[in-house]
Amino acid sequence: MSTVMNQAPQSATPARVSIPREVSAGKELIISLGTLALVAILVQAVYALVIRPHAEAILAEQTTVGADGKRPILHLRSPWIILKDYEQETAIILTIWSLSMLGIQGRLVGQSRKLLDKQYIEVGENRVVLPEDARAYGRPIEQLPHAEQSMLLPRTLMMALNRFGATRSVQDTAEAVRDECELELSRLDAQLSMVRFTAWAIPAIGFVGTVRGIGVALQESQRAIQGDISGVTLGLGVTFNATLVALTLCIIVMFCLHQLQQAQDRLVLDTRIAVDRNLIRHMRVR
Repeated sequence: MSTVMNQAPQSATPARVSIPREVSAGKELIISLGTLALVAILVQAVYALVIRPHAEAILAEQTTVGADGKRPILHLRSPWIILKDYEQETAIILTIWSLSMLGIQGRLVGQSRKLLDKQYIEVGENRVVLPEDARAYGRPIEQLPHAEQSMLLPRTLMMALNRFGATRSVQDTAEAVRDECELELSRLDAQLSMVRFTAWAIPAIGFVGTVRGIGVALQESQRAIQGDISGVTLGLGVTFNATLVALTLCIIVMFCLHQLQQAQDRLVLDTRIAVDRNLIRHMRVR
């Protein structure tokens, strides 16, 4: 008799489900820095083996004199010349790094969106969910892999069931779902803070190249007075090339960033609608 009485409170207490975070902050930092280092190595290799040798070959034509005593026309608008400077290299590294981080976040959004097609809670049209049934409806979610439990839809459903079983209030449950979705939007927005920084840093690096190019052109002004304007031309080329590449790359990053933010907003909104249609509207209190 005493054994039964001791076991009764334990069975009545709902077990708590520990849902792990998708990626810890330390792991996110390691992945981010590792990706940046890999991108920098690859871009530096391409510059050392392809871009700068082609640019130097084009610039070397300036010193050659043809049989007629004239120097060949330099192709200063060649892609190799436009990309050869260090500012452009840095901007390309940051751009590829930003796009890789956006790709990782986009893949997570795609995985979460696929879960919207799953039916985690089977509730018929003519059936209701009572507070006493919340624990039973949550068992299939508890049996999911931890990675899937941490996704937005299963996590929100589990939170709604736990809140409904604890408070016995449909209104409190609906407010909890709304708060969870707002917190998810804030979390997703915070994960893009570094991408926003790079989107600001890329044109700033282009402006650094602009200032450096103007400085080079001013240093060659004395030779321009003597009739040799090649140094001024190359200096102004650095100015315009750095600005052109940086602004173009910034447009690409900002476009991809806004596309990802739109996908995240739609995911959170569709998740909230799915929880409301599949669970909350079936909740009743006796």
